Amino acid sequence: MAVIGIDASRATSTAPTGTEAYSLHLLRALVPLLSPEHVTRLYFRDPPEATPGHSLLVDALSRAEPRVIPFPRLWTHIRLSWEMVRHPPDVLFVPAHVLPLVRPRRSLVTVHDLGYRIFPAAHPASQRRYLDLSTRWNVKVASHILADSAATRDAIVAHYGAPEERITVVHPGYDSDLHPVQDSQALTAVRAHYRIPGDYVLFLGRIQPRKNLVRLIEAFAATLAHHPTLNLVLGGPAGWLSDEIPARIRALGLSERVLVPGYIDPADKAALISGALVFAYPSLYEGFGFPALEAQACGTPLLTSTTSSLPEVAGQGALLVDPQDTAALAQGLRRLLEDSELRRRLVACGYENLARFSWQRAATQVRDIIDALAGP
Repeated sequence: MAVIGIDASRATSTAPTGTEAYSLHLLRALVPLLSPEHVTRLYFRDPPEATPGHSLLVDALSRAEPRVIPFPRLWTHIRLSWEMVRHPPDVLFVPAHVLPLVRPRRSLVTVHDLGYRIFPAAHPASQRRYLDLSTRWNVKVASHILADSAATRDAIVAHYGAPEERITVVHPGYDSDLHPVQDSQALTAVRAHYRIPGDYVLFLGRIQPRKNLVRLIEAFAATLAHHPTLNLVLGGPAGWLSDEIPARIRALGLSERVLVPGYIDPADKAALISGALVFAYPSLYEGFGFPALEAQACGTPLLTSTTSSLPEVAGQGALLVDPQDTAALAQGLRRLLEDSELRRRLVACGYENLARFSWQRAATQVRDIIDALAGP
């Protein structure tokens, strides 16, 4: 009987974004699949019952041994390391952070992206150093590495020299509860809640330079000559180096037309995406790009980038443009706003594309790797 330890600390975030949502949904699907011959321990920094994601983790918690080990700072390297010393598991899986300094001999870690290496100017220097050190550590000491996409796998090999055979591409799933909202009252209500005065183009994600929002704002400004009543909604929490974005909005005189409502309540996401004329996700670099699949799930035409994992993720269900070409972004927006046949085709292809992604499939792949690491 092997003990499988899983760092579940990121699954209890009060405002989950990409990697936190990955941790939550993967653990929800994975823990029930783990062999009953194993003991599964979930390590939490905060009590899971006090977090919004608790209802999603109930089944996982009933099949595992939760260990809440609070600690104010450096939780991973001090508190989780100490837990590894006192009660070491046979295998440790870290889905959304860094392996602790002390760890069992067999370990599995997910590396989500290397955007800080590809576009260093989009990250503060201190953040770049931390991400580089933590990823370098993960790649060096992990028994096996999960990558969200082939693009991320290739970047790990290129930048850190990891042998490809130590890396498995496991595409994450998406929130299958998302679906097109057609109820006019629900669509009107979500527009009123976020004070959107009319038709809109939507972006969802963390507000930071890597998301390429300054170029999106400039492309939107060019589009207004042909669609003068259009609005742009940039939904998501503020990230690092985000001050340039409101400054550019003011400089272009778009304060009434570009809305930045902050973090979007997950309960509002389906209606907000469904009500958009276009979902614009022109990120410079993504290790995966969950919002692309969310747009497809809600039946909204998707404009995204030709770079990194985004073509791999979006498949045939998106209009792809060079994210560093503002004119191409503007032209892409106009095509999706004006070409009804293109919109219809991309939405249909988007629904077909979603069949490639599920948390159950991802969890099955991860379960098999954990079983191989745990041994007979």
